[in-house]
Amino acid sequence: MLKYKRSFRVIVLPIVLSALLVGCSNSSDYVAKVEGEKILQTELDEALLNQYGAEVLDTLITNKIVELEAKKQNINVSDEVIQAEYEEFVEAYGGVDSVNEVLEANGLTEDALKDNIRNYQLTKQVIAASIEITDEEVEEYFENNKDNYGQDEQIVASHILLEDETTAKEVLTKVKAGEDFAELAKEYSVDTETKEDGGDLGYVSRGRMDEAFEEAMFALEKDAVSEVVQTPEGYHIIKVTGKVPAEEAVFEDIKDEVYETVLESRVNDEYAAWVTDKKAEYDIETKLTK
Repeated sequence: MLKYKRSFRVIVLPIVLSALLVGCSNSSDYVAKVEGEKILQTELDEALLNQYGAEVLDTLITNKIVELEAKKQNINVSDEVIQAEYEEFVEAYGGVDSVNEVLEANGLTEDALKDNIRNYQLTKQVIAASIEITDEEVEEYFENNKDNYGQDEQIVASHILLEDETTAKEVLTKVKAGEDFAELAKEYSVDTETKEDGGDLGYVSRGRMDEAFEEAMFALEKDAVSEVVQTPEGYHIIKVTGKVPAEEAVFEDIKDEVYETVLESRVNDEYAAWVTDKKAEYDIETKLTK
């Protein structure tokens, strides 16, 4: 099953399991044939129920408890919050097309994902109501994780990638003679991902490129061009067009972001115990026998 990015368990139910648990299957249908022999829908339903039924039902019970607790606390999740989380999810997966592929592979829909986001937000807010986080706790977390919030040194660079050293030296001669770097990248570079953009690599931080490439790139001044640099990919000519210095994070500027990180960590830590306690408080009847 596809799980949303948060670490406590809020599961999006695959469509076939959702249909199974609400009794939507037509028992007279078959789902496959092998040499004319039918595999009935009822056989599939039973297999799914045996394998996933208890886990899925437990999740549905937990989600219902969260909904009831949210009503008690008058907690709602707005469409704007759900959409913002969805867009963050899409960005993390590399775009809408990539998300749709993942959803389709898991038998899910966009609505199912957004419903899962809603469940997560409800759970987070309901549990958060019982959690006290002090300013000192937030600041201590920041101090212990300051490097995660600062801005690393970055280089804005372009490159031309060649397959052999001879060609690379010929192209470097053209660059040094004043020919346009971007146009030479379009003409000669074998890096299909960047050549049409003139070899543009965008902003590059340390740890992303080959060691030899990074060493040469970070040693260059703005607007300077490297000599030929060899890496396992081939022979590079690198041009630096900008530099962004490292910048230490300031707590006051990001304390709300740090607070959210601490809150999510605390919610994750307390989720299992919270669910256990709430199940003990509610009158729960289950009829699942599988």
